[in-house]
Amino acid sequence: MAGRINDEDVVTVRERARIEEVVGSYVALRNAGGGSLKGLCPFHDEKTPSFQVTPSRGFFYCFGCGEGGDTITFMQKIDNLSFAEAVERLADKVGIQLRYTEDNGSRPEPGIRVRLMEANRLAAEFFVEQLMSPDALKARQFLSERGFDRVAAEQFGVGFAPRDGRALLRHLRGRGFSDRELVTAGLTREAGYDFFQSRVLWPIRDSGRQVIGFGARRLFDDDRMPAKYLNTPETPLYKKSQVLYGLDLARTAISKRSQAVVVEGYTDVMAAHLSGVETAVASCGTAFGDDHARLLRRLMGNHDAFQGEVIFTFDGDAAGQAAALKVFAGDQNFITQTYVAIEPTGLDPCDLRLQRGDAAVRELVARRVPLYRFVMSNLLKQHDLDRADGRLAALRAAAPLVASIRDAAMVSGYARELAGLLGMDVEEVRAEVMRTAAKAPRHHEAVTSTEEPPPERAADQLPMPHPHDRLLATERETSKLLIQTPQLFGAGWDGLSGDDFTHPAYRAVFTAVEKAAAEATTGDWVHRVSAAAEHDAVRSLVVSLAVESLPVHGEVTPRFVMANAAGLQLLTVMRMIAQLKSRLQRTNPVEAQQKYNQMFSELVVLEARRQELQTRSIGALD
Repeated sequence: MAGRINDEDVVTVRERARIEEVVGSYVALRNAGGGSLKGLCPFHDEKTPSFQVTPSRGFFYCFGCGEGGDTITFMQKIDNLSFAEAVERLADKVGIQLRYTEDNGSRPEPGIRVRLMEANRLAAEFFVEQLMSPDALKARQFLSERGFDRVAAEQFGVGFAPRDGRALLRHLRGRGFSDRELVTAGLTREAGYDFFQSRVLWPIRDSGRQVIGFGARRLFDDDRMPAKYLNTPETPLYKKSQVLYGLDLARTAISKRSQAVVVEGYTDVMAAHLSGVETAVASCGTAFGDDHARLLRRLMGNHDAFQGEVIFTFDGDAAGQAAALKVFAGDQNFITQTYVAIEPTGLDPCDLRLQRGDAAVRELVARRVPLYRFVMSNLLKQHDLDRADGRLAALRAAAPLVASIRDAAMVSGYARELAGLLGMDVEEVRAEVMRTAAKAPRHHEAVTSTEEPPPERAADQLPMPHPHDRLLATERETSKLLIQTPQLFGAGWDGLSGDDFTHPAYRAVFTAVEKAAAEATTGDWVHRVSAAAEHDAVRSLVVSLAVESLPVHGEVTPRFVMANAAGLQLLTVMRMIAQLKSRLQRTNPVEAQQKYNQMFSELVVLEARRQELQTRSIGALD
């Protein structure tokens, strides 16, 4: 298990990584007054800025879509990173050496990530420069023959590794890197030679556009490496099962369109993007696997209701069919619908663009068919459907495919489609599918036990209050004071309780406040409350309350806080009085004298309480 980042280091990262600088590198921010900055939200389309950054508190919040959080949260959302990845990325930016607890040696030594990132960046620049050298003539011819000009090469950062096997080593030694660092980065070998030689190269970047490795293709017959394609070896930065080539270019389009087109090679990614298919990515020298699926799923936002789609392009030959079957076996890793796009002539996207133009590549993607249908058609071709026994064998082979369709409501329709392909009675086919489904749990039920748990749905069911609801104004203002000025409240939060908040979201915020205070841990108060919240929606509300301005001119005082707390409790007492008076009116004082007298006594106590709170709320504001 990988080591956990030291809590103190996480706090230091939050303090050093200024949110206005981090967000400002992605969003144009302008002064909005009151110490806040505004800009167009990067998480949803808008024409009027509703995205606010509050540097003094270290938070951002969009009043349009509700996204909010601190610097780490922003990096997680904008670059689709895990918490640890976001912290490491920010630590690299501000030069902090992270410490890890319970480390088993899987984490790199402190500070090495920064060095490796820089080495890869300089190597990428070096390779690009070498592409224009006389030795790189064959590399330029390779690109030209595939329809890529100099502009395209620059757009994708294509480069060339010199035939001189120590050119990069000498270059980076001159920049102050040790041989050990260069070997660790996967740029050189232990024997003192460049890892890549005599090859055309593509930089592989993470979703934050930082170079973490390279992919290379053989150009010369005397190349000593037997593999046609060669990738950076496993390094602290580069894990081939967890990266996708072109993700830096496709990230935004994938998130916005909830679509990913998975192609097979680097030139296919280039051809797709140049043809207008901006969601294209490719696995790097390895088969598309579970980690890649999780990466795309996170990028598309874990959509429910099977929104979005993943489209695989395969060659039309036997190898392509085998690849499709392999993907289908892991298809349930996707929440999205999965499709396959195959060019009947067998051309890959690069050759298709070269021979038929950009429109043909776009049409290839548009002609996609459901992956299950492609797999099922190929399966049926293996049986003689002209014979009764052949049709029965084909049905028994295809029934598990239909039974495994994740959308149960569509199974009946697919069974009808299978019946048409087989020329059999629909009810007979449906019965076989149902028998198959009953024999074993669905494939996705078997794999979800080892997958990440589904996102909690309770948060989606918790209604969120409108920020300008006048009936809830006192609850919102008091909640803002609890988040922004907790130190100004008296003991027991000046008498507040969860019952004083009529809206469930504000009540949940108060519950999180009480929990955060009871834990008595160190750290930023807003982060503690956010961590104590049970739902994502409440965490987002906490951030919103933290960045909203308070209805007071000048400094907030304890008297002002007490007045708000008393005012909110006053509303609670007035509701109780109104309910009690209504019950008294419905009660016969003769037939239920004891009950009537008891309620009347309660009313007297409540009226006294009302006068006390009214005096306190008014007196505190004088």
